[in-house]
Amino acid sequence: MPSRSRRPLAVTSGVALVSVGLLWLAVVQGWLGPDVGRGAFCEAARPGWLKQPANTLSNLGFVVSGLLVAWRAGRADRVGDVLPRHPGVATAYACVVVLLGPGSAAMHATQSAAGGHLDVLSMYVLASFAAGYALMRWFGRDRLFLAQVFSLGVAGCELLGTYDGRVPVVLHAGNLAFGVLLVTTVAVEVALARRGPARTDLRWGAAGVGTTLVAFAIWNASQHGWCDPESLVQGHAVWHLLGAVSTYLLFRMWASERSPARAER
Repeated sequence: MPSRSRRPLAVTSGVALVSVGLLWLAVVQGWLGPDVGRGAFCEAARPGWLKQPANTLSNLGFVVSGLLVAWRAGRADRVGDVLPRHPGVATAYACVVVLLGPGSAAMHATQSAAGGHLDVLSMYVLASFAAGYALMRWFGRDRLFLAQVFSLGVAGCELLGTYDGRVPVVLHAGNLAFGVLLVTTVAVEVALARRGPARTDLRWGAAGVGTTLVAFAIWNASQHGWCDPESLVQGHAVWHLLGAVSTYLLFRMWASERSPARAER
């Protein structure tokens, strides 16, 4: 049986424990500021320190997804032969996915302005990482290039997010920037698969895109009619859970990438 590296899971578990712990302290101690109604996606605010329980706790799905990514990344025989050429990338992605959980939960737990910023920032970080990894492979570059694209992506999203006008369908410019990065990722991944020579099982990617589209449809419907503020079954919570599934499916697609010689064995 192939040996397992404990490092990816150890690092990701540490990030999960620290980030969730800090979020708990921030919520209990009121570090994120007063409730200003930020992120009120249907679910009614409850009294106490957890304003939206369903929309908050559903973000644990991202923590679980990140830990699953880290668990798989510890086995060299389960991550293809392209991803291992870039040491640390799989672990970094696992940590990014984990941080989506407390990042989004910060907004729904407190409805504060600072919590709202952490929510969108975690989205920008994920989308920028995914686009950066795709573009890095397209241009045949290294992890420094990934870091540069990642930084530019996050900065660009933050800049666009300062526009306070309403954007049709996606509500605000930050969501639009997030969507553009995801579309860029999909387009580059498809182009990579067509160009070769590495072979990728795009069924994982198609499943991820399909899951994301279903999640977006539910996200949209929950703001236009499908809404019971007092229920613990919230469309936005389903959006979180399906989003977590899609992050894992994206990694499975990356982990399926193999050179032709390896794929033929």
